[in-house]
Amino acid sequence: MTTSESVSVGSTSLLRVEGLAVRYGAAQSLFDVTIDIPVNGTLAVLGSNGAGKSTLARAVSGLVPSCGGRIVFDGKDITKWSPTRIRRAGLIHMPEGRGVFPGLTVLENLRMALTTEKGSKEECLERAFTLFPVLGQRRRQLAGTLSGGEQQMLSLARALMVSPKLVIADEMSLGLAPKLVDVVFESIGRMRDAGVAVLMIEQFASRALGFADQAIILQRGSVTWAGRADEAGEELLHAYLGGATAA
Repeated sequence: MTTSESVSVGSTSLLRVEGLAVRYGAAQSLFDVTIDIPVNGTLAVLGSNGAGKSTLARAVSGLVPSCGGRIVFDGKDITKWSPTRIRRAGLIHMPEGRGVFPGLTVLENLRMALTTEKGSKEECLERAFTLFPVLGQRRRQLAGTLSGGEQQMLSLARALMVSPKLVIADEMSLGLAPKLVDVVFESIGRMRDAGVAVLMIEQFASRALGFADQAIILQRGSVTWAGRADEAGEELLHAYLGGATAA
């Protein structure tokens, strides 16, 4: 079977990762990781620093190669696909950090995301400004002068403009003040409400669990717990994550 051929993973599965393993040189970072995200589903990936969360995100989005297992997205085996091809298929990785061009205006940042979009550019811009009205108010403002929360909104808007099917939100609240964390979660919630599936990697475990349908906990590159997000109580979080990361 070639990587471009469709594979059967269930009619409602959008992303299926099976037995994924990743190695950096002599050190293995992920061991036999399996996850399943349905269409319009939300998965929280939790774990302490170094647990393998961002490695999972980078492997799924094609930024690092796997040494075992497979990744199936929208019915196709994308394990060996390039990051560009994966992005064009509708899987968008939003890594830690703002992901915007600070020397360009809000409008210029959004238009850059539309260079390969086949639909109406004006319709896409209008959709972004409807979802994030503050960006419409600041469309002529340089992205580098926006607040941290506004920059994250701009990053989310850029992702939405390529009509993604699934977004990997990797530590998007990192370093933000509590009020801006609220803005980020509200913004990702708008994406979910628009029909986009979300894989969320988040330092605020309780917030992530309140957002997601399902959750996994990674420890030293392996899944140590998986289940419904509302079944992950405080006792479980403290047992696996410790008090510092369970808050």
